[in-house]
Amino acid sequence: MSQMLLDIKNLHTKVEDKEILKGLNLQVKKGEIHVIMGPNGAGKSTLANTLMSHPKYKISEGEIYFEGELINDLRADERAKKGIFLSFQYPEEIPGITVENFLRTSKAAVTGKPLKMMSFRKDLKEKMELLKMQDEYAKRYLNVGFSGGEKKKNEILQMAILEPKLAILDETDSGLDVDAVKVVSEGVKLLADEERAIVIITHHNSILQYLKPDYVHVLVDGKIVTTGDINLAKQIEVNGYEAFKEAAS
Repeated sequence: MSQMLLDIKNLHTKVEDKEILKGLNLQVKKGEIHVIMGPNGAGKSTLANTLMSHPKYKISEGEIYFEGELINDLRADERAKKGIFLSFQYPEEIPGITVENFLRTSKAAVTGKPLKMMSFRKDLKEKMELLKMQDEYAKRYLNVGFSGGEKKKNEILQMAILEPKLAILDETDSGLDVDAVKVVSEGVKLLADEERAIVIITHHNSILQYLKPDYVHVLVDGKIVTTGDINLAKQIEVNGYEAFKEAAS
C-alpha cells in the first residue's frame, strides 16, 4: 500500500487579505503523478506557492501534512530540506552565478552534506545529456539569456539533481514548443518512481500526451471540484471549464 506523502486538509490561503484558496483538499501518495488543471485565476499557482511557503501567501485555515508532519509553519528552506521542490512558472535570471555552482550549492544545502566535485560533475553531465542540454549550459549564468524553453529545461535539471520526494511543477509546459514539452516530459519520467510524487499544475494538456498521470484534478475558485483520470483532461480540451465553473458557483 502506497504511503501518504502530502495531505492537504481544508486549506484556505489569502494574498493581501483576499482569499484565493477556499477549503482545498488533496492527498498525494508516494509513486503518484497528479495533474491539477483549472482556468486562469482559479488558485493553481497560489496552491504551488503556499506549498513552498512563499511569504506573500498566508494560510488562514487548514493544514498541510508532509510525511505525516504538520508543515504549516515551516519556512521554504526547511520544506526544501524535507524534500519538497517547486519549479517556477517564471524562473528568475541570476547574473554572476553559473548553473553548475547554483546546482552544487543547492544540492549541498538540501542534503546538508558537502559534495565531491568529480562525482557531482559526473551526475550533472549525465542528467544534462538525458535532458538534451549542451555541456556549455553548466557554465552559463543562471537563466541569463536563456530562452523560455531553456529556462524550463533548467528547472527540470534542478529537479533531477535535487531528487526531491515531492516535485511541484507550476506551468512548466507553458510557452514551450512540442520538442521542449517532450524533453520536459522525459525529465519528469526520469524522476518518477515509487518513492516520489509529482504534482503538475497546468491549464492545457500538451504535456499529458507524454505522461500518464494517476489523477487529474480540476481546481475552480479555490477548490478542487472534481477528480478523474486522463479522460477528464481530454474532456476539458474539448469542452473547456464552463461546466465546472457552473458546478462550483
